[in-house]
Amino acid sequence: MSTGLAHSALRGHRPAFVGTFVAALFAATVVSASMTLLVSTSTKGLSAEARGALAANGIGNMAVVMLIGSIYMSIFVIASTMGTAVTQQHRELALVRAIGARPRQVRRAVVVQAVAAAVPAALAGFLLGGGLLSRVWFAGLRDHGLVPAEVTYRFTWSALPVCLAVAVVTSALAAFFASLRFSLLRPARALDEASAGRRGLGRVRAPLGVIAVAGGGALSVSLAHQSSDDAAQASFLVLLLFCVGAGLLGPKVVGPAARLVSAPARRFGGSARLAMLNVRSQPRRFSAAVVPLVLVTGFGLTKIAMHTTAAHYTGSSGSAGEVWLDYFGTALYAGFAAIAAANTLAMISFERRRDIALLRVVGTLPGQVRSMAAWEAGIVAATALVLGAVVALATLAPMLTAAFGSWIPYLPWPTALGIPGGTLVLTLLATGVPVRSALRRRAIRTLAAS
Repeated sequence: MSTGLAHSALRGHRPAFVGTFVAALFAATVVSASMTLLVSTSTKGLSAEARGALAANGIGNMAVVMLIGSIYMSIFVIASTMGTAVTQQHRELALVRAIGARPRQVRRAVVVQAVAAAVPAALAGFLLGGGLLSRVWFAGLRDHGLVPAEVTYRFTWSALPVCLAVAVVTSALAAFFASLRFSLLRPARALDEASAGRRGLGRVRAPLGVIAVAGGGALSVSLAHQSSDDAAQASFLVLLLFCVGAGLLGPKVVGPAARLVSAPARRFGGSARLAMLNVRSQPRRFSAAVVPLVLVTGFGLTKIAMHTTAAHYTGSSGSAGEVWLDYFGTALYAGFAAIAAANTLAMISFERRRDIALLRVVGTLPGQVRSMAAWEAGIVAATALVLGAVVALATLAPMLTAAFGSWIPYLPWPTALGIPGGTLVLTLLATGVPVRSALRRRAIRTLAAS
């Protein structure tokens, strides 16, 4: 059987692959900017004075760390988004398997569509990052005295193959592995799982998640006995291990946290109770939205609290140039992860058009649907904040203990209120816009189309 049938079935889920395009676009943008900055700050051909200035400010090491971190985050975000996109198409994949499509035909159709979305995204991201974002980044380094005047900005084509490798290869592999197990199921089993959802995490994913969390915990404890400089340098690895663990364990972590956070919602009316039941009954779906938000809050809280706590204890958070550099990198990573989180939330909300139409058919008013969606966004945001705070505290504890003798971070009230407020606004917008779009269509037409 030709793969044309599988392609036709998957066309109905274009929002999912639009989401893949967006994730790959911003991944390529950050990777391209980091690669361009690494090339521009190379010491080749510079005077001894300029090389000494770059080394004293740690620009070379910073550029390498930024590049490695951006590649890691890109792989993490693209793989998560692609997994969500494929999961949303399980019903169509099961149907084409039931009428005779072979497993390799299903996998090929998914991979081809992933590549079709990732290639233009990688090209556009290469131009945005190498031509725009890296210029802003480099100008900031120069304005803050971190880069001597002798060092000039250099656009590089060497970032293009890196962008293509990260965006395209990651998307293709994520699509392949996300569809591999499901494509091998018997058609009847596939249809059953498509409607009920998969209950377990898998034989590989769960142990890897436990290993990542255990590794992060063990490293965090060991760093508490090291010098403050060593603890600060290794904190990024602790943060990465915890975030990887949260991503792999997903529903098993998000489910209990969501139950804890959503418990008070039962007191606020029918819409709040329905939102609570939706989140509790579909932990796998909502974990895909929570995990990128955990990355945002965990990374942001860690980096910000490092400086605010130092300023609280010593009166200074460090030299202005180094503090700017840290905050710029934090904003870059957190912004990337925030876009990924909003992208995933929008994908999930678009996919629920049929559910919204069913609610309207049975008499639910549009205002009640919007209220339910707002409560869901609030529960998702609160769950992400709780888990992100746990990740940040576990990462910060060894550094703060080594430096100040206390593991408790200090956050000014504007920051302590701004991070939850920003997370809530992000989830409300990413959830509310698709829901409002779905409410504009007639419910009967939506059900007929699905």
